[in-house]
Amino acid sequence: MRTSQPLLGAALAAAALPLALTAGPAAANTGISVSTVGSTVSVTTSACTQVNGRWGTASLLSSSQANFAQGRQVPVTGTVTQQNAAWTNVSPGTYTVIVMCSNGNTAGTQSVIVAAPSRPTISSTSTASPTRGVIGGVGGASRDYGTLTLVAGGALVGTGVIATVWFLRRRSKPYRL
Repeated sequence: MRTSQPLLGAALAAAALPLALTAGPAAANTGISVSTVGSTVSVTTSACTQVNGRWGTASLLSSSQANFAQGRQVPVTGTVTQQNAAWTNVSPGTYTVIVMCSNGNTAGTQSVIVAAPSRPTISSTSTASPTRGVIGGVGGASRDYGTLTLVAGGALVGTGVIATVWFLRRRSKPYRL
């Protein structure tokens, strides 16, 4: 009988469910939202309360900095529903953003990666230049016309030359046909 396998899996899932529900979130990142646009890093939270006219302080820590006081600190500004802070001209790299509310509580901690600015890619391709330069002419140098087309074109040119000579001669002597 093979009923032991499904029952064992169900028993393990039932045992793990209470542990997953009591563990809570893995990190305290739910209180802040961090975003980057170019070299600007901004943080938004709604976890701080105003104490003595201040919402708190946000700190941007590089990987070599260990605590809140070592980072680039900016004051948190905003309203009762949303507070925010921003850093400009941030170099590319990995940073940690920490928001400390003015009541002493940490609103949250989150890592952020600032990417290097994208630069336009200039690519050059080299192609072989013609050995004889540009081939210019009357036209038709790029197509091979058949013999019939060339004979018909020559006949039209010849007829045009004969008609021009006859017309100019007639004008010089109006009494002749």
